[in-house]
Amino acid sequence: MAIASASSSIESLAPPGVFANEPFTDFTAPEHARAMRAALDQVAAQLGREYALVLGGKRLKTAAQIRSVNPARPAQIVGLHAKADATHVEAAISAALDAFASWSQTPVEERVSLLLNAASILRQRKFEFMAWLTFEVGKNWAEADADVGETIDFLEFYAREALRLAQAVTPIQYPGERNELLYIPLGVGAVIPPWNFPLAILAGMTAAAIVTGNTVILKPSSDAPTVAARFFAVLEEAGMPAGVVNFCPGSGESFGNALVEHPKTRFVAFTGSRPVGLEIHLRAAHTQPGQIWIKRTILEMGGKDSILVAADADLDAAAAGVAASAFGFSGQKCSACSRAIVEAPVYDAFVEKLRQRVAALTVGDPAENDSLGPVVNQAARDSILRYIEIGKAEGRLIAGGHAPANDAGGYFIEPTVLADVPPHAVVAQEEIFGPVLALIKVESFEEGLRVANNTEYGLTGAVYTSDPAKKAAARSAFHVGNLYINRKCTGAMVGAHPFGGFNMSGTDSKAGGPDYLSLFTQAKSVAEKLG
Repeated sequence: MAIASASSSIESLAPPGVFANEPFTDFTAPEHARAMRAALDQVAAQLGREYALVLGGKRLKTAAQIRSVNPARPAQIVGLHAKADATHVEAAISAALDAFASWSQTPVEERVSLLLNAASILRQRKFEFMAWLTFEVGKNWAEADADVGETIDFLEFYAREALRLAQAVTPIQYPGERNELLYIPLGVGAVIPPWNFPLAILAGMTAAAIVTGNTVILKPSSDAPTVAARFFAVLEEAGMPAGVVNFCPGSGESFGNALVEHPKTRFVAFTGSRPVGLEIHLRAAHTQPGQIWIKRTILEMGGKDSILVAADADLDAAAAGVAASAFGFSGQKCSACSRAIVEAPVYDAFVEKLRQRVAALTVGDPAENDSLGPVVNQAARDSILRYIEIGKAEGRLIAGGHAPANDAGGYFIEPTVLADVPPHAVVAQEEIFGPVLALIKVESFEEGLRVANNTEYGLTGAVYTSDPAKKAAARSAFHVGNLYINRKCTGAMVGAHPFGGFNMSGTDSKAGGPDYLSLFTQAKSVAEKLG
């Protein structure tokens, strides 16, 4: 299938290097609120449909299915999906290899055009995709808007970055030679995205892989396969040739492991939990019979993120930033603030300001745009409640702590704050991935930095201070991939905040940054003797 409007899409980049983030939607505007409610009604009429595997452009149904449900109303089926298992890996690899032969040789301008066409389609159907996110993973309107906006940003940004990478030159031209530096694709890759940003992260990893000439086997999360299927359909509509992306929801233990281990899999891009990421890294490192390369892993594996509040901080701004970072999307972000580290002189005052902000938050169906929707599933709800019980013994409960009853059986948990938590407590060290915040008192800013660095993670962090010396100390000593000063620690913007962390937070890749696409390529130096 030819990519439509390739030349016109390229010409629309004037100049190609210019990029601007997609603006957020103002839902206080009546027309936007009406559009969102209309989209929710439109999507509600499409719930429960069946979706097939797509291998080389061919639809395939299976006896086993993945049943995706609305976490706010678990009886409501969002989508029924064919389920790939180990027996489907060879067909998926074969389809991707067949497509790689031509896609890897497709001019970069055509690959870029695919991304720009997809971005245009998403921009036109923005509210519809917000509604799908609300139904399938429980995002309220603002969180869904941010997810769709980031998706558009990834597509637009990586399109421009691919053009830039294609124009790479060697640092010098050696006398008597013509020297070239070519960034060529790796091959067939596995893309394994998470459920919490089921559109943006899925699209970002997929777009980076295919715009650089690779082909992909996409295994979305079993908690969010419908959003993935909808995005796959956008790629097809945008002109993607068959086999460039192969859509394969399936079990991680059967299909996922077999895919990672296959000798023809060249790279794995994964976002998810630390245990799963480390297992993928280990399986990919083991050389299989017939394998002729070292597989590359591009891993983002979570965090235990801190906001450090100095004694000189604007406490109102700090409380607002902590609350937004901790409880946006019910804390289900790898960048979420799960620890607020506060200097002793302002600790009590900060606790009270935070308590007031948390008390104003509402919990309910995200379709009605409450502050917090549900957590993603029953297992997550049970795990978070266990952590809350541990936290009650380790600290002092000052807000939340319960799973409110609801007629629909949704997986709701109140925003929970635990004060006076020791720095090495369980709830101060382990990733909870829910609306649970630990407050830690420290005697000095220096101690606060030491506590901020005392976990095995290093993803995001923030400091609130007006002191230039403390800002400088944080820049130097706060060991995280994304540090924010006097703002919340969530909400990385493509292009402005290249995203990815240190230590057990991943392989230090920077999604939305200028070096990200290079992870999906290999550099080839070509020297031609002249004369």
